[in-house]
Amino acid sequence: MSKEIKVALLTIVAIAALVIGYNFLRGSNVLSSDHTYYATYPKVEGLNVGAMVALNGIKVGQVKSMQLQPDKDNSVRVALELQKDIVVGDSTTASLGGTLLGSKGITLTLGKNTKVYTGGEEIRTVTPSSITDAFQAKALPVLDTVGATLSHINGFLNRDAQTNIQQTLLGARGTTEALQKLIVDNQRNINQITRNLAQMSTALNKTTGKLDRIAVNFSQLSDSLKAAPVGPALRRLNATMAEAQTTVASLNRALNDKKGSMGKLLNDTLLYNNLNATAASSNDLLVDLKANPKRYVHFSVFGGGKEKSKVETTKKPNGTTTTEVKKVETTPALAPMK
Repeated sequence: MSKEIKVALLTIVAIAALVIGYNFLRGSNVLSSDHTYYATYPKVEGLNVGAMVALNGIKVGQVKSMQLQPDKDNSVRVALELQKDIVVGDSTTASLGGTLLGSKGITLTLGKNTKVYTGGEEIRTVTPSSITDAFQAKALPVLDTVGATLSHINGFLNRDAQTNIQQTLLGARGTTEALQKLIVDNQRNINQITRNLAQMSTALNKTTGKLDRIAVNFSQLSDSLKAAPVGPALRRLNATMAEAQTTVASLNRALNDKKGSMGKLLNDTLLYNNLNATAASSNDLLVDLKANPKRYVHFSVFGGGKEKSKVETTKKPNGTTTTEVKKVETTPALAPMK
């Protein structure tokens, strides 16, 4: 093979690669078997070659090319390259839309077709109103309403209303001047109040320091109490209380036991009656001794050995008394010295 043929073949391959690469960069694949359809729009601001063609939000193709048609009111004919498995027919519409970021694309809407396209046909187009048109449509009635409202306000603000507003402003100005004068007249009192507040703030700062120290002392006391042997002291106190309870129980049992001395002393009724009778007899004896002392004490001036008698009264435990007369021999008594 000659050099000329090799150069020619290399040139053809380079040109083919350049065409394929250029179309690929533009979003078109010349080697694909996709079908091409056409859609005509009055204007396509923001639409670029390679823009996405979507069906139900999924990309099914792209914009292959755009061509201006001067003989048809400068409309734009857009070539749409769609995947071959997408069924397009006479009910299919291609809507030109965009996002808030400004990029645009074409959205397909499929319906019940009476005729199925195989490629090269013209698809019906739908051009929605732009955001600017929608804004103008909404804004114009609002602006008219605002204008009417301003007209009513201007009619309301007649000469009398303006006079009242001016008088109100003058009154507000006078009030401001009076307030300024009052502040100037009481400047000394205001300064004194400010100094008092400063002194109060200083005192509060000092008090805050004392409170901090008190909190620290409480914290140290809490730590001391936490470290103190409170547990052993409580256990010793519990042991002492247990011993005291045992002692009281033993004393209670001793007092209730009728066989013991304390029990007999507290529970024996016969002993109680005897003690009661003895106390009664002692009382009667003292009464009788006080009433009749001669029965028990005898004084003899000259002495003598005469027999004497005395009366004894005894009270029994059952409450009865007995009286007995007994003879008592007396010894001679010494006569008192004169």
